[in-house]
Amino acid sequence: MPNTMRIDSESEIPKYKQVVDMIIADIESGIFKQGQRIPSINETSEELLLSRDTVEKAYVYLKKKGILLSVRGKGYYINQTNVSKKLKIALIFNKLSNYKRSIYYSFARKLGHKASVDVFIYNYDVEEFQSIIDNNLNNYDYFVILPHFRNEHGNIGQIIKKIPKEKVLFVDRFLDELKDYPVVYQEYDKDIQSALSCGLDLLRKYEQINLIFPHDEYYPPYIVRGFRIFCQVHNFQYSVINNLENSEIRKGHAYVIVSDDDLYSFIKQLKQKGWKAGVDCGIVAYNENQVKELLCDGITTISTNHEEIGQMAAQMILSRKLERIKSPFQFIRRNSL
Repeated sequence: MPNTMRIDSESEIPKYKQVVDMIIADIESGIFKQGQRIPSINETSEELLLSRDTVEKAYVYLKKKGILLSVRGKGYYINQTNVSKKLKIALIFNKLSNYKRSIYYSFARKLGHKASVDVFIYNYDVEEFQSIIDNNLNNYDYFVILPHFRNEHGNIGQIIKKIPKEKVLFVDRFLDELKDYPVVYQEYDKDIQSALSCGLDLLRKYEQINLIFPHDEYYPPYIVRGFRIFCQVHNFQYSVINNLENSEIRKGHAYVIVSDDDLYSFIKQLKQKGWKAGVDCGIVAYNENQVKELLCDGITTISTNHEEIGQMAAQMILSRKLERIKSPFQFIRRNSL
């Protein structure tokens, strides 16, 4: 084999797949040419210090792809040199939102022409998620999954384990039963604590902090846990409001609002009362976007960097170094608090 010592024993990419990638790279660089005989299975296994079975698996894979041709008694030959191909990636969302669109656009931009991305939506439903996986198991090189479900006690882990582990990348959160899988994740309880701590000087103006956390949507409950811990540690009066429509907003209170729909309803109430955000009551909204920069002369937000999440996920795939990375989270100070 022209290039040696290219097998990474620490990589999660199977060794046979690394041999496949190595041969394809040699074809693309012109080291191997059309019709050329390549080193035998035994020669390659000895040079790369791999088992014969591992190398044979790689050669058989390339033969099935039509890249190699085997001639009985003579060995393997290059059958085609047009081996460049785009990666096929399934991006599987729980729902569509501005947040998810930002992830998609930055993910796709970072991948560029090197991959094609298909988006699937399972609407928090385990059965719909299973259908997507079962119908596409052999269709994609990678499955990038945002795992948010109505029923966390379903057979989610078993469904995901149908996919070869080296093809799976979680985004947004990890599942406890699959903690050893690669992921770009948020720590919802710790993130809200650290972000709100950056605005302590502003929050101290208010007699109480309220979290508006809709009970009929599927936001991570860790947000509520982190909010309560923050308020208890810093001695704030607080409450958790599950239904904004049934609650009267109060002057002198600050509100942490998770849902964009609740944010718009809150601003409508604010205008009806003739109150001003940041003066009569405070607003902190989840998930940054351009609209929040403009609303009410600027809405203070606590947010992960959606674009950076997409870029980090794409870079993992391009580099084939799937790992566990904590996504950034920040407090963006504006006039609403």
